[in-house]
Amino acid sequence: MTYGLLVVMALMFLGCESQEEVLSTPNVIYINVDDLGWKDVGFMGSDFYETPNIDQLAANGMTFTQGYAAAANCAPSRACLMSGQNTPRHGVYTVGSSERGDGKTRKLIPIENTDHLADSVFTMADLFKKAGYTTGTFGKWHVTKNPLQNGFDVNIGGDERGNPGKGGYTAPYNELPNLKVAADGENLTDRLTDECIAFITDNKSKPFFVYLPYYAVHTPLMGKENLIAKYKEKQGKKEKQNSGYYDKAVYAAMIENVDTNIGRLLKTLDRLQLTKNTMIVFTSDNGGIRAISRQDPLRAGKGSYYEGGTRVPYIIKWTHKIKAGTKNTTPITNLDFLPTFAELVNIDVSSKVLDGVNILPLLKGERIAERNLYWHFPVYLQAYSKGKDGGRDPLFRTRPGSTILADNWKLHHYFEDNSLELYNLSTDLGEQDNLITTHPKKAKELFRMLDIWRTKMNAPIPNRINPNYDSEFEFREIEN
Repeated sequence: MTYGLLVVMALMFLGCESQEEVLSTPNVIYINVDDLGWKDVGFMGSDFYETPNIDQLAANGMTFTQGYAAAANCAPSRACLMSGQNTPRHGVYTVGSSERGDGKTRKLIPIENTDHLADSVFTMADLFKKAGYTTGTFGKWHVTKNPLQNGFDVNIGGDERGNPGKGGYTAPYNELPNLKVAADGENLTDRLTDECIAFITDNKSKPFFVYLPYYAVHTPLMGKENLIAKYKEKQGKKEKQNSGYYDKAVYAAMIENVDTNIGRLLKTLDRLQLTKNTMIVFTSDNGGIRAISRQDPLRAGKGSYYEGGTRVPYIIKWTHKIKAGTKNTTPITNLDFLPTFAELVNIDVSSKVLDGVNILPLLKGERIAERNLYWHFPVYLQAYSKGKDGGRDPLFRTRPGSTILADNWKLHHYFEDNSLELYNLSTDLGEQDNLITTHPKKAKELFRMLDIWRTKMNAPIPNRINPNYDSEFEFREIEN
């Protein structure tokens, strides 16, 4: 019998209607906002987007200023989160085909992409099920075709698709699972929160795991009219911004609506006396879309392996267990949550292959051993618009390559031309000053570690020349 089931039996025996005094093994809520940028919330410095509930969550928990996604776009990041495994292990590198962009511009034949995690993979939801938790997912899944085959008891709105479809965020919802019945004009973010609150209410007397991956703030940009009007007025009061950061009233409206719904969720926990015994994680699946909201000083955005594509906001809150209002500068990644939750719920995962680490010591104010972070992307991802993504060149958000982060030194290795870029994030967070010629020893050291890691991971590296490649499109760096 699992520890979680013993908790349930004890609660039933005592006739408890809440878990307020059962503090050893908490409920867990993981909120994963889609495409939310590192600085698109108030607690990370935004003075335009209004997120009072998220900011209060940050004030009551621990924030991580150097938190990362394990991949720079949605499907691989979510596959990494749910499996605890880096991309070379599961082969999910992108969404759909790895041959993205004009074929004449791709010098190499990319590694074939895997669309979804195999159903045999042990997932985060499987972990909580093993611990006796009731599990529910509410929103964008994008990891397999059906999350009910991957450890979830309840699925509202999730399947293999990566956005809400042509109807967007207003009902009807383009046949999203279990959302066919909806009031005319209903908002998708509101509805997902309604369903999540109902699930929590129904399971208030037993341990639960909630995965809340909002489709928002992914495109299509669709906001509530009153909020759009509010931000248009606010925008008008601002001085002109040459960064383009303040020209997205619809995007701002979507962010505020997510914040409002998180506030509803927090009030529900208070009302049901579940706040003390619930750990909440708030983050994003990857960096924000640069054309919508720049993350300066971070370079580039979603799809790039510069900081703007992988660095995301993080909050972890657990009342009386995590000191409120603390900031942590330790680099973490979403790969870390499966081993962390395993420790939290007392499940042995030593037989599983996991690439993250247990970060519970950080939440207690302690340290963890220093380690390197790695990213591997042996495929292409085309640019949103020429020259505006902040990447290396006008054609691609990223070209095939790998990246290592070690003690704030970051090395990028690109496979097309075997080139290297070296940055010191301590002094150059925007990755503007390539130190490859001035620090060759550091570059060699990091490249050796990266190569050892790729060998250990059996990471595939594309090396076949594309016969349709036109040398006219040889890589040419652009000014950022």
